[in-house]
Amino acid sequence: MDWKRLVQFALLGSSNLEQYAILLVRVSLGLFFAISGANKLFVAGGTKPVYETLVQAKVPFPHQTAYFVAGVEFVGGSLVTVGFLSSPACVALLIDMTVATLTSAVSTVPKGLLPLSWLDDFLYLPEVLYVLFFIWLIGSGPGKFSVDYWLAGKLRS
Repeated sequence: MDWKRLVQFALLGSSNLEQYAILLVRVSLGLFFAISGANKLFVAGGTKPVYETLVQAKVPFPHQTAYFVAGVEFVGGSLVTVGFLSSPACVALLIDMTVATLTSAVSTVPKGLLPLSWLDDFLYLPEVLYVLFFIWLIGSGPGKFSVDYWLAGKLRS
C-alpha cells in the first residue's frame, strides 16, 4: 500500500473524482428545483403556498411573483440539470434562494439566541445550503459532463 498517496488523498482529495462530484451535485440540485418548480406550475394549487408566503412577506404582486418564482425554479433547475447555461441559471436560482431566505426562512430562526446559536440555526436552513451550492457551481463551472462543456469545446475548435 502506498501510504504517501493515501495521506495525500486524505489531505487533498482527488482531482480525478472532482468532475463526478460536480455532476452529482449539479444534477441533484437541478432536479430538485426542476421538480419543485414543475409541482408549483403544473399541479393544481401548487402556487398557493408560495402565494401565501409572498403575501405574508408583503411582496408586491404576489400572484404574478408566485408564478415567476415557480418558472425560475422549473426552467433554472432544468438548465442546471443538463448543464446548459449553467452559470446564468445558478445566478437566477441563487437570487431566488437569497430572497426566500430573507423574506421567509430567516423568520423561522428563533429570536433571542446567542450569536453562535443563531448562526448555527441560520446555516441549518436548506436555502442557505442551496445558495452555497450555487456559488460553488458558478465558481467551478458545470463540469465536463455538461452541455456547456461540450459547447465550449466546439467554440475552441
